[in-house]
Amino acid sequence: MPTEPLHYDVTGSGPVLLVLPGGAGHPMGLRPLTEQLAAHFTVVTYDPLGLAHGRLGLPVPEQRVTDWSEGAHRVLEEVLPAGGTACVLGTSSGGIAALDLLARHPGRPAHVVAHEPPCVTALPDGAQRRAELIGQLDGPGRPPADGAAATAFGVFLARVLRPFTSYLPSFTAPPGGLTLAAGVDSRGQVLHRTAGALAERLGGAFVEFPGGHLGAADHPVAFADLLTDTLRSSARTSA
Repeated sequence: MPTEPLHYDVTGSGPVLLVLPGGAGHPMGLRPLTEQLAAHFTVVTYDPLGLAHGRLGLPVPEQRVTDWSEGAHRVLEEVLPAGGTACVLGTSSGGIAALDLLARHPGRPAHVVAHEPPCVTALPDGAQRRAELIGQLDGPGRPPADGAAATAFGVFLARVLRPFTSYLPSFTAPPGGLTLAAGVDSRGQVLHRTAGALAERLGGAFVEFPGGHLGAADHPVAFADLLTDTLRSSARTSA
């Protein structure tokens, strides 16, 4: 069976930073962030479904977390030298893929920052919180969208939301190089609680980033600055 082609973009120079967008993996709205990060990193933005590379509107099967994490690993195999490592930023559903990448290939990510991954089953009331989250996003009151945003959001609702929110990270050994992140404006919300619970469960650090769930797009400069500081601090600590 032929291997599916990989879709990703590369910009900047320096250590490799792999970015795994949220939603259906479409990197829309993240260009200001990646442009800021490109001053310090070779930023590799993975588009797991190719939605920004000519596949928007084509049929999409139900997604599995492993599809995205293994695709991300293949991207790292292409862009890194043998034995090389990279930092990884995953936001929302991309954060789930980043956690699975770290679990399956612990030698490849030097440090993973998972921003508000919706692994809500990690909470004591996770089943109820998951049902509420799906209801909020998939209900009639959700904000309208149009064009590419509407199509990508539709793919997320139909093919990504349910399988990804049922995922619970599992590691054979305590993971090193892991930061769980949540937006300061998300305090009191379920995904802020989830990030905190995952940090405690997995032994990772917990950092609050600017904005809310979409802080990477809404506050690109401040988000990029804190991410850079977080990754540099991790590199100094592990050196």
